[in-house]
Amino acid sequence: MREFPDPVAEPGQVVVAVAASAVNRADLQQRQGFYPPPPGETDILGLECSGTVEAVGEGVDRWRVGDRVCALLAGGGYADRVAVPIGQLLAVPASIDLVEAAALPEVVCTVWSNVFMLAALQPGEIFLVHGGGGGIGTMAIQLAHALGAIVVTTVGSEDKAARCRELGADVAINYREQDFVEEVRRLDEAGANVILDNMGASYLGRNIDALATEGRLVIIGLQGGAKGELDLRKLLGKRGAVIATGLRSRPAAGKAAIVASVEQNVWPLVVEKKIRPIVHETFRLDDVRSAHEIVEASSHVGKVLLTT
Repeated sequence: MREFPDPVAEPGQVVVAVAASAVNRADLQQRQGFYPPPPGETDILGLECSGTVEAVGEGVDRWRVGDRVCALLAGGGYADRVAVPIGQLLAVPASIDLVEAAALPEVVCTVWSNVFMLAALQPGEIFLVHGGGGGIGTMAIQLAHALGAIVVTTVGSEDKAARCRELGADVAINYREQDFVEEVRRLDEAGANVILDNMGASYLGRNIDALATEGRLVIIGLQGGAKGELDLRKLLGKRGAVIATGLRSRPAAGKAAIVASVEQNVWPLVVEKKIRPIVHETFRLDDVRSAHEIVEASSHVGKVLLTT
């Protein structure tokens, strides 16, 4: 723990008194030296937070001191206070606990922007998400199920499989014992219309095998490596698309557009509790080591939070 000067609300910003932040795999990568923050951003970890507005900058009309908010960040969430552009704020509904709200911004924005805004998942289509027990996975399952897709996920244990089914997964595949390509084909010989992948190179070939004609594979992580071979003949034969995206490095305007779309399309489901934050465990910020160890071991279901 270190002391830093308190952030100041610049024009178009608010300062949030942080109630909680969440641990993302990007935090682990940054800690290990593999994922530096974008130029000009703080090197304090933390890509999301919840809390209350403590100060507002010039030109800020919507937000008031004391408002309950959660925020998408480029960094700085592991702190008592953080300055946030107003386009990256969401109001925390009265139905959601303020601490638990820290589990929402990064995963909701990631899933909505990639699976729905980019890959255009439609009701009735087959959606495969790898790592169903993680923060992204548990949100992707809930959101795709709520919007009418057929949801398939991969997990590493029967306990996680059961939890994912409770959240809305139609099929949960234990990747230690089953071949996900065969299981997707067993469900529908055509394959999956949209795949959300956090593994990268190690799953690339099999993801293409599992992809349906005109399917969309969206890669958002490299847990299985960064360099792999792609059989372009298979991809051309399926008229498929492979898309690789990131959220943290997008300009503020791009993040604001995603947050606005989330507020319009997803937040009503949060208010109605059709989608909820899934919290595995909460730690105090000064015990961040324990929180990182849980995420590193992939022993969690949902998000691991840090409270101030």
